[in-house]
Amino acid sequence: MVGERSSLTLTAPQEDYLKQIFLLGERGGSVGTQSLAVRLGVRPASVTGMVQRLAELGLVDHRRYRGVRLTEPGRQVALEMLRHHRLLETYLAQTLGYGWAEIHDEAERLEHVISERFEERIAEVLGHPTRDPHGDPIPDAQLRLPEDDDGCRLAEPGTAGAATVLRVGSQHPDSLAVLERLGLVPGTRLEVLEHSPAGVRIEAGGSRFLVPSELASQVWVEGGRP
Repeated sequence: MVGERSSLTLTAPQEDYLKQIFLLGERGGSVGTQSLAVRLGVRPASVTGMVQRLAELGLVDHRRYRGVRLTEPGRQVALEMLRHHRLLETYLAQTLGYGWAEIHDEAERLEHVISERFEERIAEVLGHPTRDPHGDPIPDAQLRLPEDDDGCRLAEPGTAGAATVLRVGSQHPDSLAVLERLGLVPGTRLEVLEHSPAGVRIEAGGSRFLVPSELASQVWVEGGRP
């Protein structure tokens, strides 16, 4: 079923749930309803009701005490939303001049309403990118994700030496703005100097500074493996 687009008509919240289950489950694992409630900023009871509706549609498999897992149709919807979202982020940044920290929220609003024709047109204009401005992989037109190495988190104990930023995982505008100000964007080369309870001391762009642990856990790097 790779690349088969869903014929179901879903609401934006239903699509959001499927996308977040995919992201929290690391491309296929089970997700606890409490974790889903925290990610979406809703009450656990709301999650339970939505998961039940998605299960009735055949989009998730929910077993008590074992979490929620996407079915193959649910996974295809999630990947389609990710493709919309990440192409829109790229278009907003590269073509319309949106700031790095602004594009996520704007893409969240638009991802549910664009057509497949518009999606493909954006991809053509952008040259069919494989990663968005945050470094996240973009599913292709057949809804396949690239098998690229996602590296390791900057905060992982033992990470040391030369490394290159691959992607950032934060979706919060304030965190993204701080990372951008520090120069920790995809493609940045850095040197990991020291780990401490407060964070990771690095050298980048000719400066040495401490990256707080919470931010360092949102940065994936290539090289410098523990």
